[in-house]
Amino acid sequence: MSSMFTGGKVEAEHHFGYYALFVSFFPQLVAGPIERAGNLLPQLKSVKKFEESACISGLKAMLWGYYKKIVVADTLAVYVNQVYGNLADYEGLALAVAAFFFSLQIYCDFSGYSDIAAGTAKLLGIDFMDNFAAPYFAASIQEFWKRWHISLSAWFRDYVYIPLGGSRCPAARRCRNLLITFLASGIWHGADWTFLAWGAIHGLAQVIEHMLCGPLGRLRQFRLGRFISWAAVFGFCNAAWVFFRADNLADAVYVLSNMRNGITSPASYIRNGYISLDINKFRLAYLAFLIVILLAADYFLYRNKGQKTGCMELFLKNPAVEWVLFVMLGVLVVLFSQKGAAAEFVYFQF
Repeated sequence: MSSMFTGGKVEAEHHFGYYALFVSFFPQLVAGPIERAGNLLPQLKSVKKFEESACISGLKAMLWGYYKKIVVADTLAVYVNQVYGNLADYEGLALAVAAFFFSLQIYCDFSGYSDIAAGTAKLLGIDFMDNFAAPYFAASIQEFWKRWHISLSAWFRDYVYIPLGGSRCPAARRCRNLLITFLASGIWHGADWTFLAWGAIHGLAQVIEHMLCGPLGRLRQFRLGRFISWAAVFGFCNAAWVFFRADNLADAVYVLSNMRNGITSPASYIRNGYISLDINKFRLAYLAFLIVILLAADYFLYRNKGQKTGCMELFLKNPAVEWVLFVMLGVLVVLFSQKGAAAEFVYFQF
């Protein structure tokens, strides 16, 4: 297992059948998690037998992934696409809500896919690495990238950051290495200035954190300080995702520069925002309900140190309560999925 994180050397696979199975293993074929040969090949070669507990865990992971994708992500995508498709018609709170919704959409979309992929592999007796671990509860940009798309972050660390010199070099070179790594990550997502800007923003944030690691570390020792750090990181990630979603740099700048329009009059700011988005009180309560379930599950995962993939297990003392919760989750998926309007997985385009 260690080789998938350390970039350790793995002997060449000479058996064509095992090699073909490794490169074509369908659960992680399109968007990951990016499994290393050191983790996946030994599992593909091992003898498999039916295990009821593994199948149940796999089905739970798939169910949670479906909730995140076809209930939360696809519901939020309706509003995100509405705003980003007609930016000139929106300002103020509508832009801020669209940015916030996209942050949740891309997380639920991609982590949902990862959960479905991991659950499918689990049914086949294969354990994938964890690809997300409650990233929006991170209190630093560095911690965020240890929790977001973990397999890709590990890949860039092992094959870009460390070969450049990693952190075992003077501070100036380490900052350069961080910036180059995140610029490469931006380009990996797409040959567009918006992705390059997104990578540069995260790279600069990492550099600033590195330069201020002492004061920031002392701040996060206190509960209030950690809360402030979390709020700052979450706000930063929301702003950075605007570049990821916008069609071009001009659109991204428009969103960021106009989302505060009218904020000096809070009542009209809120009223105009929800009127333009056509969100009534019932719809607002519904969206809040979906998001609260997501945040509660992620907070539970965060408090349990990120054990297991997503919500594969709840680690409750009473199995009956756990089963009731998953049955209720299944009902939510059946009743509230965006039937006939499901969007393609966001990360399929990269």
